[in-house]
Amino acid sequence: MHRNYWIPGVLLAGVIVLALSSGLLNAQREPTATPEPTSAMSGMSGMGQMETEFSSDDLAPLVRGVYEGDAVFFIHTEASDPDVANLLTEMMGPQVVVVPGLAAIPDQLLGNVYVFTNGVDGGGPMGFQPDIFDSIPGDEAYTPLRALNLVTWQTGAAPRVIDNVAEIEAAQATGEVEIERPGIVVNMPILVWPGGQR
Repeated sequence: MHRNYWIPGVLLAGVIVLALSSGLLNAQREPTATPEPTSAMSGMSGMGQMETEFSSDDLAPLVRGVYEGDAVFFIHTEASDPDVANLLTEMMGPQVVVVPGLAAIPDQLLGNVYVFTNGVDGGGPMGFQPDIFDSIPGDEAYTPLRALNLVTWQTGAAPRVIDNVAEIEAAQATGEVEIERPGIVVNMPILVWPGGQR
């Protein structure tokens, strides 16, 4: 006859586990007090209040651009082309990171930015008027990833400040400007736009 000596041991272990878990679940506990804020926690209420050795302008100064005649403010963080990244770094100070893979993003996932290579002097990256954007946050087509469109005033044209994409396209249609799309992508998130900000 075969005896199962292990059955009473398993049953005893099960009873002990049930008794302990029942006692732990039903134990009366003192309520835990909410900790008072300490000086170490003071910077945690708003991430913008963190103390660092950098100002936000040191990290990513805002650049003025234009959308439909209104000012927008954006930053440059990455570019697919090293020459463009260097130009933007020299223009703004903080390092614009080279990310060659940005150039492989399909066109339908990109917005457009129009950068003037000549014409009216201003704050654009090449020393001429500010960049023109085709979308802002809240637009269905908005994306921070922008295909670079270089706008060049043609000989004989009268350069003027243009403040929207429709005007650029009209100037192209009349032969006043030429638009070149060199396949360069820049990450340019817009932080302030008409009616909103982040």
